[in-house]
Amino acid sequence: MTNTWPSAGAGVLPLPSGKLVRGRGLRNPLPAGPMPDFALHLLGRRPEPAEWESRWVRWPDFRLPLDRWDFADALRDLLERASAERVEVACGGGVGRTGTALACLAVLDGVPRADAVGYVRRHYSPRAVETPWQRRFVRRWSAS
Repeated sequence: MTNTWPSAGAGVLPLPSGKLVRGRGLRNPLPAGPMPDFALHLLGRRPEPAEWESRWVRWPDFRLPLDRWDFADALRDLLERASAERVEVACGGGVGRTGTALACLAVLDGVPRADAVGYVRRHYSPRAVETPWQRRFVRRWSAS
């Protein structure tokens, strides 16, 4: 297992620590290149089984995670795995829920909460974190 993706850009968010996390939309074709070692799926219903290890957090489209403790635990696990594995965060479109989770990961990795949405929009997608309540969720985020 390796923690490298072929390049930052192409949906890969570089965190301040140097860890890389790929974000993607599950409705889109799988990107070319290596497969993830682990994926966090953020969907309203259980996803189809993946070819790699994955974890599901129940999170309806345009909303917030239904179990915030499970979400926080999943992010801590993903951030730890990112040291040695290729990890990804994925939702249906790869923008709202994925962007929100990436912004919360950035906070866990040292980005101030007030700057996390801007950080993800600069380094991942300018459309990330779609709704006002997702932005507010990031500003108030704490994994404890």
